[in-house]
Amino acid sequence: MESAAAAAPSWQHFSHAADIGVQGRGRSLAEAFAMAATALVAAITDPAAVISRQSVSVVCAAPDREMLLVDWLNAVIYEMEMRQMLFSHFDVAIEGTRLSATLGGEPLDPERHQPAVGPKGATLTALKVAEEGGLWVAQCVVDV
Repeated sequence: MESAAAAAPSWQHFSHAADIGVQGRGRSLAEAFAMAATALVAAITDPAAVISRQSVSVVCAAPDREMLLVDWLNAVIYEMEMRQMLFSHFDVAIEGTRLSATLGGEPLDPERHQPAVGPKGATLTALKVAEEGGLWVAQCVVDV
């Protein structure tokens, strides 16, 4: 039996040359995708420093779960770039290989957020979406 801490949603980074690996874990596929997006934002700034003041809707569809993760992360990167915003809240719903989400965040404030990097895009490198030990894992490498 897993402990409650082991089953908690989480995110982390993993090493990959000059780029950065992002990984989300969750009790559901949607939660793992939300945590992967949180890991993406955490490569830029502390997600806790981003206040959810505005919301943005995103819809993605792909031929499989792995490509859905890439499309999802690229949609988050696109919204951050085009709107000059950062996000800290990801309300994700997944049906098959279609994702709809509401992103909560605020305009980028360079002084307060002190962005470290600007992600260019999610890649197919180390791409994995799978259920492991009772949790969903969603990961890939992001070009920074």
